[in-house]
Amino acid sequence: MRLTMIGGGGFRTPLVHAALLRDREPGRVTSVALVDIDPDRLRTMARILAKQAEGVADAPTVTTHTDAAEGLRGADFVFSAIRVGGLQGRAHDELIGLSHGVIGQETVGFGGISYALRTLPTAMHLAELVKRVAPDAWVINFTNPAGLVTEAMARVLGSRVIGICDSPIGLARRALSALGLAVGPNVEADYAGLNHLGWLTRLRVDGVDRLPELLGRPDQIEAFEEGRLFGAEWIQTLGVLPNEYLHYYSYEREVLHSDQLASQTRGRYLLEQQTGFWADAGRAPDPLAVWEAARLDREATYMATNRDSVGMGERNADDLVSGGYENVAIALMRGIAYDEHSRLILNVPNAGTIAWLDDDAVVEVPCVVDATGAHPIPGAQVPDFGRGLVTTIKYVERETIEAGVGGSRAAALRALAHHPLIDSVKVAHALLDGARATFPELSYLY
Repeated sequence: MRLTMIGGGGFRTPLVHAALLRDREPGRVTSVALVDIDPDRLRTMARILAKQAEGVADAPTVTTHTDAAEGLRGADFVFSAIRVGGLQGRAHDELIGLSHGVIGQETVGFGGISYALRTLPTAMHLAELVKRVAPDAWVINFTNPAGLVTEAMARVLGSRVIGICDSPIGLARRALSALGLAVGPNVEADYAGLNHLGWLTRLRVDGVDRLPELLGRPDQIEAFEEGRLFGAEWIQTLGVLPNEYLHYYSYEREVLHSDQLASQTRGRYLLEQQTGFWADAGRAPDPLAVWEAARLDREATYMATNRDSVGMGERNADDLVSGGYENVAIALMRGIAYDEHSRLILNVPNAGTIAWLDDDAVVEVPCVVDATGAHPIPGAQVPDFGRGLVTTIKYVERETIEAGVGGSRAAALRALAHHPLIDSVKVAHALLDGARATFPELSYLY
């Protein structure tokens, strides 16, 4: 199989490559094309992957391309992981948000909408390019906000674009670990909602739901990250396990206060860290070791202000393990390419799964994967208390898509003004004006 990675010079590429190296099954990926607009990063990434592949027999061949059409030719699968505006854009979003008293995180609220408005024109161009150059390829979208971008690209690619996020499987893995269990073929996690806005509602092991057992033990709840982040009492009150990103909604005031007190935003921190990483890796004899050190630092400081807002302190060693999106991606590819049926939590069109959302709304739910694609499993249950939030955020996503695809400034304003983390129409106006003044690429909004 041939895999093309759009944004292949991105920091997480070695995670995917490591998973490809571990895959020794017949029909595995044998060719990887890295596509990126930055030739220097591509050269450094190729060196990192070469170091990673040392001693691995029959490692996939890796080629680099700055021409997307060239890199897409012959692709069976396409990973889309782009960041329009780079980390500088993320840092600007955070500062614009904080200057108006709102959270600026890159996938929720103002930050998510601004990021999407920068990204959607490029994502739609990519979808058209894939349709023209590699019409038989399947696109696996990692680009954030993942559900929103997947839904927009589906207008061009239909069911051949599927979104992936590692938050749900990471949550399930940590919950299982608190019970002394591990992810395996005997485990079925029931999860429902939207990307970065969902709940783990059941956790069946050998057909038995073990979630009530976990919810009955405060010590077990607070043995893993989400349990400490939300607190055992609140999780027991909910009766389900929330995705970590729901912390921005449940503790908005505390997170905003922590963000305001921080010496620098997460985006600024990553921008400085990544600038140093690329410089060091570009000249290091062992760029893989430089990457590993930077990756551990990123994981250790992940959602730091959220943890500070509730007094959590440092992350536990078990929480530093990657959520495993790269393994989900390989299982998805194999399921489609070789009809290897698997059960995965993915971002796909609703198709009646959540009864009160329309069929085309992209949701994050368990799916069965086969040669014809990913199919949501009927019966996904959003908790009653979450219905209003899911409905509102889906409206916000739709208005953001209308703005990003159609150039409607009014739609962008509606998205901002109706987001629960933005509490004033006047503030919504100011945020949009701030984004348009900061990002020349938003001049298409009229």
